[in-house]
Amino acid sequence: MRMTTAMKAIALGIAVLGLGVTAGCGGDQKASGEKSYKIGIVQLVEHNALDAANRGFVDGLKARGYEEGKNLTIDRQNAQADQSNLQNIAQRFVSDKVDLICAIATPAAQSVANATKDIPIVGTAITDYVNAKLAQTNEKPGANITGTSDLNPIKEQIDLLIKLYPNAKTIGTIYSSSEVNSETQIKAMTAYAESKGLKVRAATVSTVNDIPQAAQSLVGDVDVFYEPTDNVISSSIPTLVGVTDAAGKAVICAEPFMVTGGCLATYGIDYYKLGVQTGDMAADILEGKKKPADMPIETARDLTLVISKGNAAKLGLTIPEDVLKDATLVD
Repeated sequence: MRMTTAMKAIALGIAVLGLGVTAGCGGDQKASGEKSYKIGIVQLVEHNALDAANRGFVDGLKARGYEEGKNLTIDRQNAQADQSNLQNIAQRFVSDKVDLICAIATPAAQSVANATKDIPIVGTAITDYVNAKLAQTNEKPGANITGTSDLNPIKEQIDLLIKLYPNAKTIGTIYSSSEVNSETQIKAMTAYAESKGLKVRAATVSTVNDIPQAAQSLVGDVDVFYEPTDNVISSSIPTLVGVTDAAGKAVICAEPFMVTGGCLATYGIDYYKLGVQTGDMAADILEGKKKPADMPIETARDLTLVISKGNAAKLGLTIPEDVLKDATLVD
């Protein structure tokens, strides 16, 4: 009888110890069991503006607690402006069942939107979601994609052009015939420029190799150039300004990285900050606070006036004081 009692006591002690061990494992599991997410980032092509948006997106997520190497895995892909690459990358993300996709530039967003109707997608560096058939409306996209727009303050940019070149009569512009976002911008720019009494002459390109010929076809007949946020042009600004500078013609452009690349001036978007804004939207989706279908397309919150003093000197242009006082000057 005593033996049985002793055995029961031992058994009870073991059971209590077992409960303690089990409780300890549960605590460790909870502490280390934070959900980890996998995100795919697809970027159309490598150039400064899109690179900055990419960095900003990752930093925007980090600011919300989603950090690579801790609770976040990122699959970064660059399509090198190749449509078949975009399709393959989109299918890769779908096969890998990523939790969310960030698409940088319109063609990238179109490819992933065609590949999945289930995985949430946030886009950035996209001008017109509705015209690109990515959203039903800007206020209520209606499907699995939302994001930020890089729609430029085109009126303000043309007003800047007029302040710098008050005697200009004709604007030249070159853009990619395959980019919906570029067509949208050129249409808006032309309408506003014509309302100000200016003429617009346009040339389209398919690849960067077409830029020198397109520029040469316009440079003798225009007073100044305007360039939108076109991915083909943005990736080859030195090629463009090699022609325009030689002819003494300035290029007013759509975003600051184009100025550091060789253009004269812009009143435009900070793509890094636009990326941060996009990362913030992605965090809301990952946290389950919002769904892409109900999240309005957002526009840039910050705009910057940037002028190249080096390019102005090369062109022999004196910048008016009322423009200089608000500008960030770069070499």
